[in-house]
Amino acid sequence: MSNNKWGGLIKQQGFAIILVDGQNMLVDAGKNDSVDTIINYLKTNGVLKLDYLVGTHLHEDHIGSLDAVIKNFQIGKFLMPKVATNTQTFRDVLTAVKNKGLQINTAKAGVDIVDIDKLSVKILAPCNTAYEDLNNYSAVIKVKYGDVAFILTGDAEGLSESEILESKADIMAQVLKAGHHGSNSSTSLPFLNAVSPQYAVISVGAGNDYHHPHQITLEKLKKAGVNVLRTDEKGTIIFATDGKEIAVATEK
Repeated sequence: MSNNKWGGLIKQQGFAIILVDGQNMLVDAGKNDSVDTIINYLKTNGVLKLDYLVGTHLHEDHIGSLDAVIKNFQIGKFLMPKVATNTQTFRDVLTAVKNKGLQINTAKAGVDIVDIDKLSVKILAPCNTAYEDLNNYSAVIKVKYGDVAFILTGDAEGLSESEILESKADIMAQVLKAGHHGSNSSTSLPFLNAVSPQYAVISVGAGNDYHHPHQITLEKLKKAGVNVLRTDEKGTIIFATDGKEIAVATEK
């Protein structure tokens, strides 16, 4: 099995990394205090440039260290949803973007980030332009290599999931990054059934104040026969695929 198409989820609340087909893509960057973990992990894996960088939405546990990533690496294309907040974390990201001379490309449904050969990376949500909850602005991303697909949901909640279903997008995937750290606000049964994953990854900090993942989500996944992998239990979770089969590894 080829091992140069792979993705990993670091064992922190709200951080994911994907490295695919010789191009590097980072989705979210954890909290403000995750800087050393993220930068060291990238550099240890030989990453000098991020061809694609995505901030799924503006909560601190997802974009907290984006400014440091932008400062420390070459950045190709940067994408975030079109929404603003009055937080220091968001302002820090904007400052880093300005200082690096980058543009912010809007992450929204219908955007193709990559579409070459057997590899595609498509944004499925947000489907609308205004939400009461920042979570529903989350960029939901489908990564597909050959016959193997991954759905990355950010913190998208039931409303966004229903809009994705209404859009008739193809969301079947072998791997689902469960929305909102396994909260009961996400992973609705219709969405779960439509994805029909073999694996569900829950990116969650150990002993977090939100009591994520919620039991109702775990029970839904168990009833659906999904193999659940939690970063608080397994550490960093790595998937490798040749486009037909999947191998899973973990790193404490």
